[in-house]
Amino acid sequence: MPSAFWSTITHFDRARLTPVMALRNALGVALPLAIGIALGNASGGVMAATGALDVAFSDGSDPYLHRGRRMLCAAFFVALAVFAGRLGGRNHLLALLLEAACAFAAGLLVAAGPTPGDIGGITLVTLIVFSASPASSFGKALSSGSLALAGGVLQTILSLALWPVHRYLPESRALALLYADIARSAAAGVPATQSPAATEPILAARAALGALDSARSVEAERYLALFSQAERIRLALLALGRLHIRIGREPGTADDSALLDRARELTARMLHSIGAALAAGVKGDPHEECLRELHALAERLRAPHPAGAAPQLAATRADARYQLDALTGQLASAVELAAHISQTGTREFDRREAAHPWSLRLAGVFAVLRANLTLDSAAFRHALRLAACVVIADAIARTIGWQRAYWGPMTVAIVLKPDFTTTFSRGVLRLAGTFTGLALATALFHAISPTAAMLALFIVVFMFLMRWAGPANYGVMVTALTALVVLLFASTGVAPADLMAARALFTVVGGAIALAAYRVWPTWERTQVPEALARLLDAYRAYFQAVRDAYLHPGLEHDAVFAPRLDRVRQAGRLARTTLEASVARLRLEPGVAASRLTTLQAILANSHRFIHAAMALEAGLFRSQPVPARPEFATFANNVDSTLYFLAAYLRGVPVEPGDLPDLREDHRALVQSGASHAERYELVNVESDRVTNSLNTLSVELIQWVGSA
Repeated sequence: MPSAFWSTITHFDRARLTPVMALRNALGVALPLAIGIALGNASGGVMAATGALDVAFSDGSDPYLHRGRRMLCAAFFVALAVFAGRLGGRNHLLALLLEAACAFAAGLLVAAGPTPGDIGGITLVTLIVFSASPASSFGKALSSGSLALAGGVLQTILSLALWPVHRYLPESRALALLYADIARSAAAGVPATQSPAATEPILAARAALGALDSARSVEAERYLALFSQAERIRLALLALGRLHIRIGREPGTADDSALLDRARELTARMLHSIGAALAAGVKGDPHEECLRELHALAERLRAPHPAGAAPQLAATRADARYQLDALTGQLASAVELAAHISQTGTREFDRREAAHPWSLRLAGVFAVLRANLTLDSAAFRHALRLAACVVIADAIARTIGWQRAYWGPMTVAIVLKPDFTTTFSRGVLRLAGTFTGLALATALFHAISPTAAMLALFIVVFMFLMRWAGPANYGVMVTALTALVVLLFASTGVAPADLMAARALFTVVGGAIALAAYRVWPTWERTQVPEALARLLDAYRAYFQAVRDAYLHPGLEHDAVFAPRLDRVRQAGRLARTTLEASVARLRLEPGVAASRLTTLQAILANSHRFIHAAMALEAGLFRSQPVPARPEFATFANNVDSTLYFLAAYLRGVPVEPGDLPDLREDHRALVQSGASHAERYELVNVESDRVTNSLNTLSVELIQWVGSA
């Protein structure tokens, strides 16, 4: 654990370096500061620059519409916090009540997602800071809030400046990354024990394209169609990979294996080209020769199988031919869409679920928050812990009466997070970054006596550094932010020495309070993993139900209502899987976790991957030109798979499960295979993949019982 924790502390993620965003964020802080200095109102310039600084944390590279809404929302709440803090700061009791309410809300908002949680956190920090510098009148509090709002709006305008030039640039980048990742998986292959390929890029692309679901422009349709084709290509590649393995097990199939290897190579080349074209915004290679060769490879699979080969080989080769034909068509459509040649292929795309109206979206958020108003919720416990610690730290600061003592409650608000690992690592990095930043600022003021213009220049430099390298390592961000804040206050006439001493002392105090609170009332990741695993099984159960229903009701896969349902359960499964994997990663860093439990948990994850690979292969079998009618035994088998997933999720939640509660999937599978003996070729795909479902769930059941029993 210590080495893993240390690697978390020192990790520098170069992929998160954002020079372009850092440049515009630095400009957003520099402009109001320069205007304030030029007009002889440095304090007003700092106030507007503070609003721009706070809103900069809500900037990103996601779609302009989402980004603009988020940044304007952050600007509004930051301005409100400035106004409320300056207006009520003189009344200690009122200030503490405001901070407690804001801290509780910010803590609870983490349950609604990262964006609400981040906006809640920055609002809380702003309220704490400006409660410590109350205004002498309502008018001054209002003007302070207005200046902060103006700075935040300016930062938003700079972030959205290129929207008219290249409206869909973020969407293009997200799709480029998705196609590149699918290309890598096509070239290398993905074992069944690993998470399905391109999960993270698909989630990122789906989020990037979310605002386009309600768009009506031809270009928006093209991006949505490209995403749809990427999902279909990924599914076809997964099915082809499994068929390739099955064909390779039969004697005398070396030619077929080489054929499928060549198809995978051609597919990877085309996908790389599509990704590069999307990333560069240029017309890609039409790949006519690759498409002709893929067609030829599919035709070769129509040739009779060698004499004496197993009866199942013909069915497997037929499945491979179908998947290769489908893949060729999907690649042709994706190439055409990416090259802006025409809109062919968009008609076959079924629009995803329409964007919900604002009333329903707000109702959804409120429903999530209401569901988390229980001590069983990690978010609720975090909200109570955060509110209590902020009030304690600010009460101490106000009782002492020292200048700039707000660094204590502010440190609590920044350091205290719902999980142990993030809280502890942020605490360590904040202390290290604070003292490093103070050392830099001290050296700067001792080496030179900066003028107002020089201070403004240094502020811009540190702002750029914070937003450029800060996302890659939290310690770097804190170092740059500390120096930046010292320089901001120095530009208003505050003595740097007094500011540095207060920040150093109360950062230690605030960090100690946050870590002590977590020690007294912790939320250990080990208590969260069972529920995350149960939710994964719930999500996989919903996905399998959708696939089962499509088999039991032929033609359902083409129904306008079914398509959004399938998309919804796919998305829920991906989110549940990535949430569980993140939870397991945090669990590895917690003290006192037995290595044997981690090993068993890793085996559980591997078998869940085997299950979902099989379920996805079954979905791929739905889209054939002549669907095979389901046997009655398949309904029995599929319903018992559903029951198994239900009971396993219930067991993880503490519900006693007796040995007889779990169905005998092996017997169900045996009956299924025997029922289709006269049509073995027609049912080969279902027989094989249902066998994989049986193996994965039977093993998963044993491992889950062992894992829960060892707690």
